[in-house]
Amino acid sequence: MIEGWTYQPKSLEKHTDSILGWASALWSLSYYSSPLVLCYLYRKGYICSSKLVPVSQYVGTVMVCLLGVACLRGWGRWRNSEYQQFISILEETRKNHTPSNKKKLACYDFDFSHWPADFSWEEVSNPKLLSKTGVSLLKPEPKLRGAADSVLNSLRTLPCHIVSFLIAHSFGRRMLYPGSVLLLQRAMRPMLQQGQARLIEECEGQRNKLVACDGNEIDTMFVDRRRDEGQHGQTLVICCEGNAGFYEVGCMNTPLEGGYSVLGWNHPGFAGSTGVPFPQNEANAMDVVIQFAVHKLGFQLSDIVVYAWSIGGFTASWAVMSYPEIQALVLDASFDDLLPLALKVMPDSWRPLVTHTVRQYMNLNSADQLCKYQGPVLLIRRTKDEIITTTGPEDIMSNRGNNLLLKLLQFRYPKVMTDDGVRAIRAWLAASNPVEEAAVYSSYEVDDDWCVSVLQSYKTERDVFFPWSVGEDMTLEGRRQLALFLARKYMRNFDSTHCTPLPYSEFTAPWRL
Repeated sequence: MIEGWTYQPKSLEKHTDSILGWASALWSLSYYSSPLVLCYLYRKGYICSSKLVPVSQYVGTVMVCLLGVACLRGWGRWRNSEYQQFISILEETRKNHTPSNKKKLACYDFDFSHWPADFSWEEVSNPKLLSKTGVSLLKPEPKLRGAADSVLNSLRTLPCHIVSFLIAHSFGRRMLYPGSVLLLQRAMRPMLQQGQARLIEECEGQRNKLVACDGNEIDTMFVDRRRDEGQHGQTLVICCEGNAGFYEVGCMNTPLEGGYSVLGWNHPGFAGSTGVPFPQNEANAMDVVIQFAVHKLGFQLSDIVVYAWSIGGFTASWAVMSYPEIQALVLDASFDDLLPLALKVMPDSWRPLVTHTVRQYMNLNSADQLCKYQGPVLLIRRTKDEIITTTGPEDIMSNRGNNLLLKLLQFRYPKVMTDDGVRAIRAWLAASNPVEEAAVYSSYEVDDDWCVSVLQSYKTERDVFFPWSVGEDMTLEGRRQLALFLARKYMRNFDSTHCTPLPYSEFTAPWRL
């Protein structure tokens, strides 16, 4: 185990750093409250030249004072021998990025923007083969219109497009990904530092900076268990966090308890990662993480399991869609589509605007991407989930994880998922505890051995990709049994709320036929 210690600044550096920290916090607060403040000042008549001139003088004076404080902090650091040692190691690593220099640099925790890049997307891919925005996303099919009609419609909807853009790039993105808000990151900094120290000191984690195809720098943490005696160390679990999750305190801990090799990463704009977490940037980040795992860490795609919690299901489903050789996918507390959840928290009068904004700028279509994957999938549903339900945690049927399961099964087994099959699965999904689940399952007299034999026989005779036509010539009772059997194999319930950490006992390998 590596033991670390907290850097102790001297008196001058300590006090000047505190002043700059408060100034940064106040700037962030004023930035996020600026629309309200500006509206208030405008209504009071304060936005005029006679009022702005003295204010600008005060602001200029404050800026000069802060510049002086920054210089004093630099002077304090220059006089600190421990800080001088850190700077010399950092400069040496920038000049000569060898494993030995990186190992020395990894002993320090500092502003990640100054960390040298460890891997770039360009090292293994050709930028000329890429679009301007980055990797390809699954987009909805455009509606066919005539040329004149298209121009008129564009002009008519131009105000809506402008408002949608402003919403998505202001409070919309921050509501969707609160972890990208600097104030939240500042409040969580002690917790993040403690979590990162634990991963490095106790788990011997390796921190790396990856450069995605859009230029964003992605902060990652890799824990290598391949040399351990456990059976899971040869499998790499790539973790995708939630909308306020960080690898330092996120879902990495679940597979780590099971002895897996684990690779965690932070969304663009979260902690050490740069950029903003729009769907395109998210997919670009996920892509460079996979490229890093394969080309730098030496894992095969068939040795990789992608594990996601909550909104991380979008990047996880994109990963298995784009890299179908990935071994398996585990989605915990994930949803099928963002739009129903967005409509839940916005006024009904905003429905057309919300729909356009989500589809245009925040189209997290996890279910559509998941249906492109042919491999094993496990869905974990939280029975008391209060986040991805459209009514409330007491209404388990409004959990969007149900829709994710139904869409996946309807794509893979369309002949089984008739109206009667869907009705049987909905009755099973309505059960809120194991006793009720078992009662529904037994009421349909499901024969597990028969279901396995039917599916195995179909697979042996045809060995085709999904969708399967199994159940085409089956009785109504047989389709119901098969539908319930498949639902129970693809989804497991966890009696908990949305944000409770998933215990390792619930982290199991997806079902394979």
